[in-house]
Amino acid sequence: MKNEKLNRFSSLYTESDDLPASRAMLYGAGLKEEKLKAPQVGVGTSGYEGNTCNMHLSALGDLIKKNLEQEFAVAWRFNTIGVSDGITNGTDNMRYSLVSREVIADSIETIAGAHAYDGLVFVAGCDKNMPGAMIGMARLNRPSLMVYGGSIHSGKYKGEKLNIVSCFEAYGKKLSGSISEEDYQGIIKNACPGAGACGGMYTANTMSAAIEALGMSLPMSSSSPATSREKAGECATAAKAMMTLLEKNLRPSDIMTRASFLNAMKVVTVLGGSTNAVLHLLAMADAVGVKLSLEDFTQVNNSTPVLADLKPSGKYLMEDLFLLGGVPAVMKTLLNQGILDGEVMTVTGKTLRENLENVKALGEEQDLLRPFHQPVKASGHIRVLYGNLAPKGAVAKITGKEGEKFSGPAQVFDSEKEMLQALTEKKIKAGSVIVIRYVGPKGGPGMPEMLKPTSALMGSGLGDKVALITDGRFSGGSHGFVVGHVCPEAAQNGPIAYLQDNDLITIDAINNTINVDLSNEQWEERKQEIKTQPKQNLRGVLAKYAKLVGDASEGCLTDL
Repeated sequence: MKNEKLNRFSSLYTESDDLPASRAMLYGAGLKEEKLKAPQVGVGTSGYEGNTCNMHLSALGDLIKKNLEQEFAVAWRFNTIGVSDGITNGTDNMRYSLVSREVIADSIETIAGAHAYDGLVFVAGCDKNMPGAMIGMARLNRPSLMVYGGSIHSGKYKGEKLNIVSCFEAYGKKLSGSISEEDYQGIIKNACPGAGACGGMYTANTMSAAIEALGMSLPMSSSSPATSREKAGECATAAKAMMTLLEKNLRPSDIMTRASFLNAMKVVTVLGGSTNAVLHLLAMADAVGVKLSLEDFTQVNNSTPVLADLKPSGKYLMEDLFLLGGVPAVMKTLLNQGILDGEVMTVTGKTLRENLENVKALGEEQDLLRPFHQPVKASGHIRVLYGNLAPKGAVAKITGKEGEKFSGPAQVFDSEKEMLQALTEKKIKAGSVIVIRYVGPKGGPGMPEMLKPTSALMGSGLGDKVALITDGRFSGGSHGFVVGHVCPEAAQNGPIAYLQDNDLITIDAINNTINVDLSNEQWEERKQEIKTQPKQNLRGVLAKYAKLVGDASEGCLTDL
């Protein structure tokens, strides 16, 4: 496979006589003379030891490097950062989570651009790792693919199947006094039995499924558990696929098309995926030059049902879907119904239809994926709402189990901590619409997830009795009547900044509206008030992010 044309970029350093120092350093790093004309592939991971989602990724990267070198490529390993949402959720440190998406994208673009890598393979584990990788790959637009690190196996305690959200909900039960201290500690100790990303259809599995549907990872990448034989085998297959991409010069812009993004959105909808997919797919599309908007999500969700009975609102985990044939089996089912575009290109060098040719569709032998005539919800669960409370849009996750309309008096909090303190003091009232503001992209900054509040509400028995709206966002593990991404955010003097306790808020996920019962005159009076964001002493990456980040309605872009 010694084809000079494969080292389209790295030949700058390996074949230029006027850059002797470049070649000398590459020799010193281990480059052999017989591979001077071999393609150089960057093999990146977001591996680090500090959490289950990422602890095994470096080892997977090493496997890919070994397999690439057997294919006559030069493979250079590098790492980016990662941030654990599970560890940081419910603290001020969670502000770094969405920020990490940009740091990862910038890191990949920087190292591969500076060192002229001919292609990229990136191994990602937690949710921001994946869109960060996609954004970086799209900007560079060189042959690339992503390997998902895989999801974790379920934990078990006293016969109950556990996942990370079990811990957050156990906290709510502790607040309500409905769980013993022994069982509370037992759940915490047994929820995460080893390596892998959170096991439900939370943001990590949502984004891995979306990226597989997009065509940027190999078939089954999103479904194979982290510690499975199949995941290790994918590392060999990924090396072969990378060489095919190089030979064909098949780039992200050839794969990440508008049709592919629509496929990804439909798969997210059918699986009941995280609302974070809205932020990430908008940003990924922008990076590759594809026009995507909130209206596209509305159109997809109006015409696509929720079929999968997956956690957080259902009962199954990704490990259960894996045993049924994984995301490919779901996509084959959708393809047979004419829902997906099968002619889009993928990183295998084949179309989606060709990839799925020998895959068996899911039928009545299982109940994880419901039949089309008996869906979990006849239309999609990701509802884009507009109204006098969100003129530029808000994103709701409504599976139908919560109902599709909610109206109640506001209980307003300027931080997540204030709301949780009120819950601890039993001041949260059934029937109210809880408002958590100043936690948006600029206000957070970093748009932290409100998983701790939603889980605590569920655990305390209030999950089906209140609604929660925020200019922040929600974890894929959040469920209940929740609305996030309220835009403009409070820090930009959006209407949410002027809400007061007992304002009557109505959320309608059928007509896609979110309004507060105030006249135009009352709004104008409120706007005369001087609203100041809670003081923050920001420096470094959070300060840069707050200055640069755009609206949630456009994906929280920072390179405007």
